[in-house]
Amino acid sequence: MTDVDLEFARVRQVLDRPTLRLMSRPTSAAVVSVFRTVFDRDVQYVPADRMHLQVEEHVARLQATGARVPASDSTTGDLPAGEAPRPNGRSLCREWVAAQWLVRSNSPDGDEQYSLTSHALEALSLIDALSSERALISESRLAMIVDAVHRWAARAEPDRDTQVRRLDAQIAELQAERDRLARGDEVVTVDEDRMRDGYTNITDLIRQLPSDFKRVEEAVATMHREIVEDFRQEVRPIGEILDDYLARTDNLMESTPEGRAFQGAFELLRDDALLLRLRDDITAILEHPFAGSLSPTERRTFRGTVGILRQGIEDVLAQRRMLTATLRDQIVAHDVVRDRELDAVLRSVNRGLAAWMDAGSARDRVPLGLLPPSAAVGTLRERFYDPDAESVPPPIEEPDDDVFEDLDVESLRRHGGPLLAELRDVLAHAATGSSVEAFHTLPAEQRRPVELFGLAHLLTGHDDFEAGTASAPHHTVRPDGEPVTFHMPTAALAPAGDAPHHDDEPGQEAR
Repeated sequence: MTDVDLEFARVRQVLDRPTLRLMSRPTSAAVVSVFRTVFDRDVQYVPADRMHLQVEEHVARLQATGARVPASDSTTGDLPAGEAPRPNGRSLCREWVAAQWLVRSNSPDGDEQYSLTSHALEALSLIDALSSERALISESRLAMIVDAVHRWAARAEPDRDTQVRRLDAQIAELQAERDRLARGDEVVTVDEDRMRDGYTNITDLIRQLPSDFKRVEEAVATMHREIVEDFRQEVRPIGEILDDYLARTDNLMESTPEGRAFQGAFELLRDDALLLRLRDDITAILEHPFAGSLSPTERRTFRGTVGILRQGIEDVLAQRRMLTATLRDQIVAHDVVRDRELDAVLRSVNRGLAAWMDAGSARDRVPLGLLPPSAAVGTLRERFYDPDAESVPPPIEEPDDDVFEDLDVESLRRHGGPLLAELRDVLAHAATGSSVEAFHTLPAEQRRPVELFGLAHLLTGHDDFEAGTASAPHHTVRPDGEPVTFHMPTAALAPAGDAPHHDDEPGQEAR
């Protein structure tokens, strides 16, 4: 093969990866937008029923706005906006699972749930990186590369004298900086532009963490499926399968880049001092003046860097614990004789079905007993003796007649409804003015808050009151003497004798 043939095969293999297939389809914008909306930084697992509903709602919304959306039925393909049928969330999620963009698993409670694969997380991370405004070549990025090369070159140096000279140079540089600050010289800090550039480079690295952890989790899940399949097929002895599991678990953290990255992160989280320093450094960055231009989401995401590390490692460890529990259950509950008997029965059923299909026709019927016959079980006692059911109820206590204080008509009247007669009288005999002025002429005991309802009832029919063109404070007094002010529309009163008449309804005035 020529060089171009090798390059073509390599490029085609890369383009066939689920990550690039997710980003190269005509409906990629809709699918990625749904993933970004459903799975944010704080949501990694979504129950299956909720996922189906959310996918239907989001795809229908995008379809209504004219976006190109994926079709629910894979046989119809992806259709332009306006031609696609009503989306079906279950069908779309099933297709995305087959495309290796979603994973359907069981929660600790036994419920089905969805999560993004490492391919989908990698695509989302790449889109976030391309959508952010940053310079490809910057001082902070070059400095990060130079510092990393210098640090690893110092660790790779085999000569003892050379390492000593490197450490002496670093100590001298740090000592000179310390002496300068101790003398009271000016503290040199970076400006906001350079600080934002460094923050962007750090967030680019943090954005890649979820997909890296997901690759390790998927590697453990793949090993889980293969070992369980070996148990079921009985192609190898149990002892050999266990030895293979232990060997592959040890090699997983050493033979793959994902495993080595996970091992390094695991060692990092075991160092409490290093984690504390990381939190302090993140706080110092967010206290810089440039952080005032960050959105609340960006600040929360950057502050949760340690949480992302912990959650990723916990997911990998949970997958390993599930694999170990499966192996333990297989060893404890595995019955070779019973499995072979069941396999023999199933094979005989298949042979009988094949013979019947060859000899029978499409209209032949075979009676099958789908359920076992009812068990002959006598009637069981449904209720048992309860001593409380036979006990005598406690005697009724005599009410205490002294609980309530003596009430008179005036006290009841103070706590009753509005006094319509008094309100109508003051409105009818008021001089030309407004209703609020007439209301304030009442004594304190007749200016209760409830009187405002009666006042509104009597002013119904006044155009200025119903239109609410003028509003004024009405000072009321509660029965306990506390003053309360309410704002209510007012009405201009006609001269005495011209006020409108309202018939009282039964029960509106407490007597």
